[in-house]
Amino acid sequence: MNNSVGSTARLIGAGLRALLVLTVICGVIYPLAVTGVAQALFNDKANGSEIKSGGKVVGSELIGQTYNQPKKDPNDAEEAAVLDLKWFQPRPSNGLATNSVNTQYSIILSGATNRSGDNGAKDGRCPTDPKKMAEGSLCAQVVTAQDAVIADNSTATYKVKPSDVPADAVTSSGSGLDPDISPAYAKLQIHRVAEKNHLSVAEVDKLVKEHTDGRILGFMGESTVNVLQLNIALKELIEK
Repeated sequence: MNNSVGSTARLIGAGLRALLVLTVICGVIYPLAVTGVAQALFNDKANGSEIKSGGKVVGSELIGQTYNQPKKDPNDAEEAAVLDLKWFQPRPSNGLATNSVNTQYSIILSGATNRSGDNGAKDGRCPTDPKKMAEGSLCAQVVTAQDAVIADNSTATYKVKPSDVPADAVTSSGSGLDPDISPAYAKLQIHRVAEKNHLSVAEVDKLVKEHTDGRILGFMGESTVNVLQLNIALKELIEK
């Protein structure tokens, strides 16, 4: 009886000591070591790839955000957002569809609509008549978005054609939080941004070229433009 109790006590003691040692190693030493290495060697990435402007953090280069006009009533949750067209706009952020909390770059959830590329199409193509499209279908969303892009970016001296509108201007990314747009979509917005900010097209075009990132290692992926970084540079140009 005494031997059994003693053996049990020794096993419990050994288990508690192992628990304590592993807790210190895995719960304290290891996290501190990893955090220390990350802060020392990858400080920017470890802290969320934050972007600062005027000494303040204004966002992350990894997460897109909206550029809308201030609400007339800040307390009205149902007031429709209106794009502030003096800024470069990101790609649509439909998130998990219109009934989702992630409809406008909300980071509570991320995800795509999960609709197939031919959702709402007939014989592999979207109907030319919007009335023949199923409400809420991908075809209907794309056509509506395309019409808005054409209307928003056409100016007195520059008219956007449907063929000018790139895919990322009318579709959301897989996460719904893409911070980048294609150079083609950025260039499509140049005339509108120049007009709204009383700048020359050449000035804004130069800005886009300076903030276009090429392919990784010259051949991987596609060229991109980070919208937040571009808008920060635009703000600095306006305030000169």
